[in-house]
Amino acid sequence: MNSAVAKPTMGELQEKAHDIGHDYAKGSPHIRHYSIRQRVVGEIHRVLGEILDRNGRCRVLELGAGHGTFTDHLVATGAEVEVTEMSAPSADALRRRFRHNPQVTVTEDHEGTAVFDGSTLDAVVAISVLHHIPDYLGTVERLVDRIAPGGAFLTFQDPLWYPRRSKISMSIDRNAYLLWRVGQGGLRSGAATRIRRRRGIYDESKAADMVEYHVVRQGVDEEALRRLFADRFHRTNMHRYWSTQSGLLQAFGERLAPPTTFGCVAELRR
Repeated sequence: MNSAVAKPTMGELQEKAHDIGHDYAKGSPHIRHYSIRQRVVGEIHRVLGEILDRNGRCRVLELGAGHGTFTDHLVATGAEVEVTEMSAPSADALRRRFRHNPQVTVTEDHEGTAVFDGSTLDAVVAISVLHHIPDYLGTVERLVDRIAPGGAFLTFQDPLWYPRRSKISMSIDRNAYLLWRVGQGGLRSGAATRIRRRRGIYDESKAADMVEYHVVRQGVDEEALRRLFADRFHRTNMHRYWSTQSGLLQAFGERLAPPTTFGCVAELRR
C-alpha cells in the first residue's frame, strides 16, 4: 500500500499563503513605497496609452492581481482587463471590488494554466509574479504567443538573479529584510525558514518555502528574460532598482545600495 502523502500543488500553496484577510501591502515594497509604485504606474499608463492611441482599444491580461492595486490603473487607462488569481479568496475579493465594472473579468486560475488559452491580447502585465513561477521563462514564452503585433509585456518587482549579484549586494539585501522582519512578529517561524534556506533545504509542503520560489532557484534571470523579449519585440527596456520592505531602508537604499530588483518592459511585438 502506498502511504506517500501527495505534495501540495503551487496553487494550493499560494492559496494557503494568500487566504482570507491576507494583506498584500504589508510586505510588498512595490505597494508600500511611492517611488517604486510610481515607476510601475508610470510605465503602465505610458505603454497602454500608446497602444490605445494606435489601436483604439487595449486588451490586457494581468497575472496574479492580488486585491487589484494595479488593476485600478489598468482600468484607468481605458483598457479591457482580465485579471487572474490562483488564490480563491483573492479572486473573490477581486470580483467584489470590480463587480460593477464591465471592463474587468476575473478568472480564478488555481493551477496557473488557464492563462495560456484565450483570445488575442494587446498586453500582459505581471507585477511581483514571475518569481512565484517555477518555469517562468516557459510561461512568458507561451503568454507572448497570445500578444498581437504591436503589443507589450510588462513585468516588475522580481529579484535579480542571485549568481550575477555581488556578495555585498546579497548581504545588504538580506540584512535589510531581517531588520524589517524583526518588527513584524513571528520570529520563531521566520528563523526556522531562514535556517532551512541557509542549509539549502526547502520543504515542498510549506508555503513559506515554496511561494517565494525565487529562493529555490536563486532569483529570476533577468538577462535570459531580456533575450527572450529581444527576439520577439522591437523594443525592450530593463529597470534595475533597490527594493526592500522598510520605508527608512528604502530611502537609504535608493541613494546608496546596489539594485536588488528589476522590471522589464517589452514593446512593439514583432
